[in-house]
Amino acid sequence: MDTAAPAPLTRTDLAARLAHIVGPANVLTDPMDIEPFLHEPRDLFKGAAACVVRPGSTAEVAAVLELCSETATPVVPQGGNTGLVGGQIPDSGGGSIVLWLGRMQALREIDVGSNTMTVEAGMTLARAQEEAARAGRLFPLSLASEGSCTIGGNLATNAGGTAVIAYGNARDLVTGLEVVLADGRILSTLSKLKKDNTGYDLKNLFIGSEGTLGIITAAVLKLFPRPREIATAFIGLGSPHAALALLDLSGETVGGEITGFELIPRIGLEFVLKHAQGVRDPLAGPHAWYVLMELASQHSQGLENRMLALLEAAAEKGIVEDAALAASEAQRQDFWKLRELLAEVQRHEGGSIKHDVSVPVADVAAFIEEAERAVTATIPGARIVPFGHVGDGNIHCNVSQPIGADKAEFLARWDEVNAIVHGIVAAHHGSISAEHGIGQLKRDLLPKVKDKVAMDVMRALKHTLDPKNILNPGKVL
Repeated sequence: MDTAAPAPLTRTDLAARLAHIVGPANVLTDPMDIEPFLHEPRDLFKGAAACVVRPGSTAEVAAVLELCSETATPVVPQGGNTGLVGGQIPDSGGGSIVLWLGRMQALREIDVGSNTMTVEAGMTLARAQEEAARAGRLFPLSLASEGSCTIGGNLATNAGGTAVIAYGNARDLVTGLEVVLADGRILSTLSKLKKDNTGYDLKNLFIGSEGTLGIITAAVLKLFPRPREIATAFIGLGSPHAALALLDLSGETVGGEITGFELIPRIGLEFVLKHAQGVRDPLAGPHAWYVLMELASQHSQGLENRMLALLEAAAEKGIVEDAALAASEAQRQDFWKLRELLAEVQRHEGGSIKHDVSVPVADVAAFIEEAERAVTATIPGARIVPFGHVGDGNIHCNVSQPIGADKAEFLARWDEVNAIVHGIVAAHHGSISAEHGIGQLKRDLLPKVKDKVAMDVMRALKHTLDPKNILNPGKVL
């Protein structure tokens, strides 16, 4: 009996069979049409694909994956294409399909009694926030890219953002998932339950797996009461050590009301003031470091007074040098704009070598100091721009090129600078990826920092759930 594998489909035949599933208008093959799906925001990764497929339902995703499993066609899932490690970009071979989930935007249900919302993977994060608000609830995940990033991508990368200190990462905001497996089977754990001890917690296999184990098509998200009062302060201080002291004092005095605690260096603020429109320095004079701090409360009054009391106590202890409290929602948004523009404006200063790392919160100040000493000793004049979510230990330790340096020559030292920064991270028992994922950018670094047995378990899971290696191949592992 002939047991030879069937001949692979031609691109034309593959596109035709996919069109039979999702409709001809939803299979893009023209190079101009598929080009936007083949590179990511920083243009670090560019790929090629046979076509882009745009399913409109979970059933269509399942049928597409069944076909791709049959034909051993690699599948690269993509949502808002905002990822920064190349996890959503196909390789250069051109044999993959890009599975774009942006048509799957349905709000399936809001259950205010259970404080849950069931949404499809292509819904943008901003719309999920808006739908929750319309129901009188809060969905707290918040990222600079929330207008275009999607829930599926947020979960596939276990996104973090600015509210992790209060609400946790994306995986902490989910009670259930719907996932299509590599062979086309649909795994449904769309549960609203807070407690369910019936075996393995399967949803957490897929959250953070970057589409390598299954395609998330829907999720049950946790909702929270909307705060009745918010207080936001832009605080000047002398060092990251002072920021940690302020965080400790805040925990003792306002505790669970802290919903944001972002560290900003003076150099980062100067970049924003120099290159962005419609922004200004919130404080009368410059400070070496800043914290953007936000409190939220279910009480309708008194929060501003508690913030002022905290700042006064911090000033008396010599922790805080100056502060401005937002007097309106517009001023609050102005404060947050300064923080959100930090990553974007660095491109105007030439090459920037990026790091998304985390260390224990207590080690943040020491890490920043050690990284700056080590990097500038290796590249004199390099400008360290460490900023981010100090409340959860996640620092974006970016390195801008020396003034006047050649951009290409500087960026050619990416691996060298990575080795320096990641070595210091390892010394502090931290992580080389706090919230952006592994993708392609850090795939080869992962075995060097991950426990060997953990890597073995990850490979075993991949082989079990995707034995033909069709799901986002070349990412993570």
